[in-house]
Amino acid sequence: MRQDGLQPPTLRFTTLKHIKRVVIAVVGGTVLALGLALVVLPGPAFIVIPAGLAILAIEFAWARRWLRKAREWLPGKRAPQPPPPSRLPSLISVPTEKP
Repeated sequence: MRQDGLQPPTLRFTTLKHIKRVVIAVVGGTVLALGLALVVLPGPAFIVIPAGLAILAIEFAWARRWLRKAREWLPGKRAPQPPPPSRLPSLISVPTEKP
């Protein structure tokens, strides 16, 4: 035991930590690569790329920063807007004054 009262990490703990980091890197990298491919292929790239970054952000600080920037860049919740006025002329004209 160390002088500060804490036990050093065991070999099993550090090995599991490394395995978890590698698995997250492989899965997150694969999802991110798929999302980048979907930029030019038909598919929901704007959903898959943040999902890959979110998986990678579990273990990597650079992915957390990129995800934060992506959240700032994407539009947030907006207030409902009224529908645009019709540009077509009215087919039925109703006179408002009597001749």
